[in-house]
Amino acid sequence: MAFEELLSDPVIQKYLHELVGPTGMPVAAAPPDGEVTDEELAEELGLELNDVRRALFILYENDLASYRRVRDEDSGWLTYLWTFQYENIPENLEEEMHRLLDALEERLEYERTHEFYLSEPAGIRFEFSEAMEFDFQCPETGAPLEPMDNDDLVEATERRIEELQGELNVEVTR
Repeated sequence: MAFEELLSDPVIQKYLHELVGPTGMPVAAAPPDGEVTDEELAEELGLELNDVRRALFILYENDLASYRRVRDEDSGWLTYLWTFQYENIPENLEEEMHRLLDALEERLEYERTHEFYLSEPAGIRFEFSEAMEFDFQCPETGAPLEPMDNDDLVEATERRIEELQGELNVEVTR
């Protein structure tokens, strides 16, 4: 898939934005063909060199960019030539979705196996053991802690897990 096609996808745009942040997004959104130096990118995009280097390093850590070093014969200075590898984005997104699925399944188990109490005025939720420590009174407001029904949260989490399992084409765990 070409860079242009990938970058037109709002999911991929959001993914890149989450990785490099707003200051690194111009670097991620404008991958040049072939090799480029960080200095060339900074000049071309009108960005601070440190912002460009930070974005490149984040892309490198996520297997979306690579570099090769070239030593200048006269000065001995190293020049880094960067290449973008956005063909890895779909695989990276799938890995992120699997991590999210694992986290949601873990959260679902937590929600199912704990009893919660709520301080309505403070909007704070406590596990049973915490509520007991505070004698079922909110430490912030002194209001009584009321039992909390988390069935809606459990159901929403179950639905999201099912959606992710469908998107990832994995077997339902229940």
